[in-house]
Amino acid sequence: MQFTPKQIVNELDKYIIGQSKAKRAVAIALRNRYRRSKLSKELRDEITPKNIIMRGPTGVGKTEIARRLAKLVKAPFIKVEATKYTEVGYVGRDVESMVRDLVEMSVRMVKDEKQHEVESKVAPIVDGKLVDAICQTRQAENVVVEKEQIKEQLAKGLLEEELININVAEQPKPIVAIGGPEINLGSMFDGLLPQRRKNKKMSVARAREILMNEESDKLIDMDNISSEAIRRAEEEGIIFIDEIDKIIGISNNNSQDVSREGVQRDILPIVEGCTVSTKYGNIKTDFILFIASGAFHVSKIEDMIPELQGRFPIRVDLDSLTQKDFKQILSQTKNAVTLQYTSLLEVDNIKLSFTDDALDEIASIAFQENETSENIGARRLHTVMELLLEDISFNASGNHPMLEVVIDKAYVQKAFKETKRKFDLKKYVL
Repeated sequence: MQFTPKQIVNELDKYIIGQSKAKRAVAIALRNRYRRSKLSKELRDEITPKNIIMRGPTGVGKTEIARRLAKLVKAPFIKVEATKYTEVGYVGRDVESMVRDLVEMSVRMVKDEKQHEVESKVAPIVDGKLVDAICQTRQAENVVVEKEQIKEQLAKGLLEEELININVAEQPKPIVAIGGPEINLGSMFDGLLPQRRKNKKMSVARAREILMNEESDKLIDMDNISSEAIRRAEEEGIIFIDEIDKIIGISNNNSQDVSREGVQRDILPIVEGCTVSTKYGNIKTDFILFIASGAFHVSKIEDMIPELQGRFPIRVDLDSLTQKDFKQILSQTKNAVTLQYTSLLEVDNIKLSFTDDALDEIASIAFQENETSENIGARRLHTVMELLLEDISFNASGNHPMLEVVIDKAYVQKAFKETKRKFDLKKYVL
């Protein structure tokens, strides 16, 4: 399904409150990819993505917008921290590794799809091997074996936790060279050396997972997977560069600024469009969508080197969260914090519910704390909720019938009465 910009924004609204400017910008960028794919090849090669840079405080949804966008269209996506890269010549990761990571992600996505396609063919073979392994394990333990009964129990999922001895391929441990381009030394001899196998003891569920992968690999063509993965990464890939403001050097001689401008210069050709070598083949970065973000408290977007600024033509500002936003995050999003804690405590037979005035009070506390101390956005809600439900979480054990607990305004006020009047929650912030 190809989403229209309005449909994309509607989907993002289910998870992120507010930030309409940022949502519109990414929705248009995504739709433009679909529009470009319908053009002639000659014209298509002339149209490059309009990269986006988001500016706003932490915890307001910058990363979440990009992550949900990629998940929505099942596009290869990676999030990288700009601060972990160094200029060529320094010890650390080089910027080309972000493209290699994107290709790895794309390969995993395509391989998972191909494995799913052959699952119906592979499942009977795997079940047969599991039945044999269960029989052999039980015989070794002098247990009476009835093969037909084992088949029935396996089909019903009754043996998933049983431990068995199974012969599986031994996975070589990768060795990564530090400094300069990463080289996975463990994979350099793939296909050249005979694969070693080893008997291991594991659960039936884990054995099924390994055997499914092994049998699927026999039916799928890795060359086709590699070429398709490269194509998807080139045409649909999204790289989210977080904390880009931290590689903007301040005009002084502070040693912390060493290599920052150099990292910007190294990122420039990646964003402009170049060819990066990976173990699956060469990939062109011309049509990868780059989304950068940062708080820009100390530096400004204008402090970036001009050439890099020019490669991010779309700039959007994200707003700080209001008390109303906090209330909506608690009650309206699909992955609401209240829903998360309710589900967690239900495991221990605690049925949690929140009144409307309790949500107002929690939102008020989170907003005031962000105003009076460091503004950490929606992450403040986790701080408040942890403190609010600390006693319930600690005492819940599951050794009792289902217990209903209603969190109302009075409960919230009582929980925070023992803290400082200024809502000093800093010690709970990780």
